[in-house]
Amino acid sequence: MAYDVAGAYGAFAPIYDEFNEMNDHDMWLGVLLAEAERHGLREGRVLDVGCGTGKAFQPMQRRGWSVHGCDVSPGMLEQARQKFGDAVPLDQVDLRELPRLGEFELVIALNDVVNYLTEDGDLERAFAGVRANLAPQGLFVFDANTLSLFAESFAKGDAELMSRGRWSWTGLAEGVQPGGTYEARLSGDGVETHIHRERHHPVAEVKAALGAAGLECLAVLGQSEVDGRVVLTDPPDEAREPKLIYIAGCS
Repeated sequence: MAYDVAGAYGAFAPIYDEFNEMNDHDMWLGVLLAEAERHGLREGRVLDVGCGTGKAFQPMQRRGWSVHGCDVSPGMLEQARQKFGDAVPLDQVDLRELPRLGEFELVIALNDVVNYLTEDGDLERAFAGVRANLAPQGLFVFDANTLSLFAESFAKGDAELMSRGRWSWTGLAEGVQPGGTYEARLSGDGVETHIHRERHHPVAEVKAALGAAGLECLAVLGQSEVDGRVVLTDPPDEAREPKLIYIAGCS
Protein backbone atom coordinates (compact mmCIF):
# COMPACT_ATOMS: atom_id res chain seq x y z
CA MET A 1 0.00 0.00 0.00
CA ALA A 2 1.31 3.45 -0.94
CA TYR A 3 2.30 5.53 2.04
CA ASP A 4 0.38 8.78 2.58
CA VAL A 5 3.04 11.33 3.57
CA ALA A 6 0.59 14.22 3.28
CA GLY A 7 -1.83 12.48 5.62
CA ALA A 8 0.85 11.73 8.19
CA TYR A 9 2.02 15.33 8.26
CA GLY A 10 -1.56 16.57 8.29
CA ALA A 11 -1.94 14.70 11.58
CA PHE A 12 1.47 15.95 12.79
CA ALA A 13 0.90 19.60 11.81
CA PRO A 14 -1.00 20.82 14.95
CA ILE A 15 1.91 19.89 17.25
CA TYR A 16 4.84 20.03 14.83
CA ASP A 17 6.37 23.31 16.00
CA GLU A 18 6.04 22.45 19.68
CA PHE A 19 7.40 18.94 19.08
CA ASN A 20 10.48 20.46 17.41
CA GLU A 21 10.85 23.54 19.58
CA MET A 22 14.36 22.56 20.72
CA ASN A 23 15.70 22.54 17.16
CA ASP A 24 17.76 25.68 16.50
CA HIS A 25 17.19 26.23 12.78
CA ASP A 26 19.04 29.55 12.81
CA MET A 27 22.24 27.91 14.08
CA TRP A 28 21.79 24.85 11.86
CA LEU A 29 21.24 26.83 8.68
CA GLY A 30 24.14 29.13 9.51
CA VAL A 31 26.49 26.14 9.55
CA LEU A 32 25.05 24.64 6.36
CA LEU A 33 25.16 27.93 4.45
CA ALA A 34 28.76 28.55 5.49
CA GLU A 35 29.69 25.12 4.16
CA ALA A 36 27.75 25.69 0.93
CA GLU A 37 29.59 28.98 0.43
CA ARG A 38 32.81 27.00 0.26
CA HIS A 39 31.31 25.30 -2.77
CA GLY A 40 30.37 28.54 -4.51
CA LEU A 41 26.95 29.37 -3.08
CA ARG A 42 25.66 32.79 -4.19
CA GLU A 43 22.92 34.60 -2.26
CA GLY A 44 19.59 35.08 -4.01
CA ARG A 45 16.46 32.94 -4.14
CA VAL A 46 15.96 29.75 -2.12
CA LEU A 47 13.38 27.04 -2.71
CA ASP A 48 12.57 25.21 0.53
CA VAL A 49 11.27 21.79 -0.54
CA GLY A 50 9.34 20.06 2.22
CA CYS A 51 9.17 23.41 4.00
CA GLY A 52 6.63 22.22 6.56
CA THR A 53 5.50 25.01 8.86
CA GLY A 54 8.25 27.34 7.61
CA LYS A 55 10.81 26.96 10.37
CA ALA A 56 13.63 27.78 7.92
CA PHE A 57 11.95 30.89 6.48
CA GLN A 58 13.00 33.57 8.99
CA PRO A 59 16.60 32.33 9.35
CA MET A 60 16.97 32.51 5.57
CA GLN A 61 15.24 35.88 5.26
CA ARG A 62 17.45 37.39 7.96
CA ARG A 63 20.44 36.38 5.83
CA GLY A 64 19.06 38.23 2.82
CA TRP A 65 17.44 35.35 0.96
CA SER A 66 14.16 35.52 -0.96
CA VAL A 67 12.21 32.43 0.12
CA HIS A 68 9.73 30.21 -1.75
CA GLY A 69 8.29 27.18 0.04
CA CYS A 70 6.57 24.00 -1.06
CA ASP A 71 5.31 20.92 0.75
CA VAL A 72 3.14 17.89 0.03
CA SER A 73 0.98 18.44 3.14
CA PRO A 74 -1.86 20.99 3.09
CA GLY A 75 -1.94 20.86 6.88
CA MET A 76 1.71 21.88 7.21
CA LEU A 77 1.30 24.63 4.61
CA GLU A 78 -1.69 26.01 6.50
CA GLN A 79 0.47 26.33 9.60
CA ALA A 80 3.07 28.19 7.51
CA ARG A 81 0.41 30.53 6.07
CA GLN A 82 -0.86 31.35 9.54
CA LYS A 83 2.65 32.51 10.47
CA PHE A 84 3.77 34.19 7.25
CA GLY A 85 0.61 35.14 5.35
CA ASP A 86 1.50 36.19 1.81
CA ALA A 87 5.09 37.12 2.69
CA VAL A 88 6.38 33.76 1.41
CA PRO A 89 4.98 32.11 -1.75
CA LEU A 90 3.79 28.58 -0.95
CA ASP A 91 2.85 25.68 -3.21
CA GLN A 92 1.42 22.26 -2.45
CA VAL A 93 3.79 19.96 -4.35
CA ASP A 94 4.84 16.31 -4.24
CA LEU A 95 8.65 16.31 -4.48
CA ARG A 96 8.46 13.35 -6.87
CA GLU A 97 6.50 15.57 -9.27
CA LEU A 98 8.22 18.89 -8.59
CA PRO A 99 7.31 21.41 -11.32
CA ARG A 100 9.52 24.31 -12.32
CA LEU A 101 8.67 26.99 -9.78
CA GLY A 102 11.47 29.36 -10.79
CA GLU A 103 15.23 29.68 -10.97
CA PHE A 104 16.86 29.37 -7.57
CA GLU A 105 20.44 29.86 -6.40
CA LEU A 106 19.71 27.34 -3.62
CA VAL A 107 17.28 24.47 -3.15
CA ILE A 108 17.09 22.92 0.33
CA ALA A 109 15.35 19.73 1.48
CA LEU A 110 15.91 19.33 5.22
CA ASN A 111 14.48 17.39 8.17
CA ASP A 112 14.18 13.91 6.62
CA VAL A 113 12.50 15.02 3.36
CA VAL A 114 14.57 12.63 1.23
CA ASN A 115 13.99 9.73 3.62
CA TYR A 116 10.24 9.92 2.95
CA LEU A 117 11.01 8.97 -0.67
CA THR A 118 10.54 5.26 -0.12
CA GLU A 119 9.80 3.72 -3.53
CA ASP A 120 12.29 2.70 -6.21
CA GLY A 121 12.79 5.59 -8.63
CA ASP A 122 11.60 8.26 -6.18
CA LEU A 123 15.07 9.72 -5.70
CA GLU A 124 15.68 10.06 -9.43
CA ARG A 125 12.30 11.73 -10.01
CA ALA A 126 12.76 14.12 -7.10
CA PHE A 127 16.30 15.08 -8.03
CA ALA A 128 15.29 15.71 -11.66
CA GLY A 129 12.70 18.19 -10.43
CA VAL A 130 15.27 19.91 -8.25
CA ARG A 131 17.66 20.13 -11.20
CA ALA A 132 14.98 21.91 -13.25
CA ASN A 133 14.66 24.59 -10.54
CA LEU A 134 18.35 25.37 -10.08
CA ALA A 135 19.89 28.53 -11.50
CA PRO A 136 23.24 28.20 -13.30
CA GLN A 137 25.83 27.42 -10.60
CA GLY A 138 22.98 26.86 -8.15
CA LEU A 139 23.36 24.38 -5.27
CA PHE A 140 21.14 21.69 -3.77
CA VAL A 141 21.63 21.06 -0.03
CA PHE A 142 19.77 18.23 1.70
CA ASP A 143 20.08 15.82 4.59
CA ALA A 144 19.51 12.09 4.97
CA ASN A 145 19.20 9.97 8.08
CA THR A 146 21.97 7.50 8.78
CA LEU A 147 21.64 3.86 9.70
CA SER A 148 22.53 4.73 13.30
CA LEU A 149 19.56 7.10 13.51
CA PHE A 150 17.26 4.41 12.09
CA ALA A 151 18.55 1.99 14.71
CA GLU A 152 17.86 4.56 17.42
CA SER A 153 14.46 5.81 16.23
CA PHE A 154 12.83 3.04 14.17
CA ALA A 155 13.94 -0.17 15.87
CA LYS A 156 11.21 -1.68 18.01
CA GLY A 157 10.30 0.23 21.16
CA ASP A 158 9.95 3.81 22.37
CA ALA A 159 12.73 6.01 21.00
CA GLU A 160 14.18 8.31 23.65
CA LEU A 161 15.81 10.46 20.95
CA MET A 162 12.46 11.23 19.28
CA SER A 163 9.95 11.16 22.14
CA ARG A 164 8.99 14.53 23.60
CA GLY A 165 7.21 14.94 26.95
CA ARG A 166 3.54 14.42 26.10
CA TRP A 167 4.31 12.48 22.90
CA SER A 168 5.75 9.06 22.19
CA TRP A 169 7.67 8.04 19.07
CA THR A 170 7.63 4.24 18.92
CA GLY A 171 9.79 2.31 16.46
CA LEU A 172 8.13 -0.69 14.84
CA ALA A 173 11.03 -2.42 13.07
CA GLU A 174 12.57 -5.68 14.30
CA GLY A 175 15.97 -4.50 13.09
CA VAL A 176 17.59 -2.22 10.53
CA GLN A 177 19.91 -2.76 7.60
CA PRO A 178 21.22 -0.56 4.76
CA GLY A 179 18.59 0.41 2.21
CA GLY A 180 15.66 -0.77 4.31
CA THR A 181 12.29 0.93 4.81
CA TYR A 182 11.06 1.35 8.38
CA GLU A 183 8.07 2.66 10.31
CA ALA A 184 7.45 4.40 13.62
CA ARG A 185 4.26 5.45 15.39
CA LEU A 186 3.71 8.94 16.83
CA SER A 187 1.04 9.33 19.51
CA GLY A 188 0.14 11.54 22.45
CA ASP A 189 -1.80 14.63 23.48
CA GLY A 190 -3.35 16.69 20.73
CA VAL A 191 -2.16 14.52 17.86
CA GLU A 192 -3.96 11.81 15.93
CA THR A 193 -1.90 8.62 16.23
CA HIS A 194 -0.21 8.01 12.89
CA ILE A 195 2.65 6.21 11.18
CA HIS A 196 5.87 7.64 9.75
CA ARG A 197 7.56 5.57 7.06
CA GLU A 198 11.13 6.31 5.98
CA ARG A 199 13.79 4.63 3.86
CA HIS A 200 17.51 4.52 4.49
CA HIS A 201 19.39 5.60 1.35
CA PRO A 202 23.02 4.41 1.14
CA VAL A 203 25.49 7.03 -0.07
CA ALA A 204 26.21 5.19 -3.32
CA GLU A 205 22.49 5.08 -4.12
CA VAL A 206 22.09 8.81 -3.50
CA LYS A 207 25.12 9.69 -5.62
CA ALA A 208 23.86 7.52 -8.47
CA ALA A 209 20.43 9.18 -8.34
CA LEU A 210 22.02 12.64 -8.36
CA GLY A 211 24.10 11.71 -11.39
CA ALA A 212 21.05 10.33 -13.23
CA ALA A 213 19.33 13.69 -12.69
CA GLY A 214 22.25 15.70 -14.05
CA LEU A 215 23.58 16.73 -10.64
CA GLU A 216 27.12 16.32 -9.31
CA CYS A 217 27.67 15.41 -5.68
CA LEU A 218 30.15 17.98 -4.37
CA ALA A 219 30.28 16.89 -0.73
CA VAL A 220 28.92 14.33 1.73
CA LEU A 221 29.40 15.30 5.36
CA GLY A 222 28.43 13.84 8.69
CA GLN A 223 26.26 16.01 10.94
CA SER A 224 25.97 15.82 14.69
CA GLU A 225 25.45 18.11 17.67
CA VAL A 226 28.24 18.56 20.19
CA ASP A 227 27.72 20.76 23.26
CA GLY A 228 24.78 22.47 21.59
CA ARG A 229 26.66 23.16 18.35
CA VAL A 230 26.12 21.65 14.92
CA VAL A 231 29.29 19.94 13.74
CA LEU A 232 30.02 18.74 10.20
CA THR A 233 32.66 16.06 9.64
CA ASP A 234 34.51 14.83 6.58
CA PRO A 235 34.55 11.93 6.00
CA PRO A 236 31.18 11.04 7.55
CA ASP A 237 30.62 8.06 9.81
CA GLU A 238 27.13 6.54 9.65
CA ALA A 239 27.81 4.55 12.79
CA ARG A 240 28.49 7.72 14.77
CA GLU A 241 26.50 10.59 13.23
CA PRO A 242 22.69 10.72 12.93
CA LYS A 243 22.59 12.62 9.65
CA LEU A 244 24.47 13.09 6.41
CA ILE A 245 24.55 16.42 4.60
CA TYR A 246 24.78 16.40 0.80
CA ILE A 247 25.79 19.35 -1.35
CA ALA A 248 25.20 19.00 -5.09
CA GLY A 249 25.39 21.21 -8.16
CA CYS A 250 24.60 21.02 -11.84
CA SER A 251 27.00 18.71 -13.69
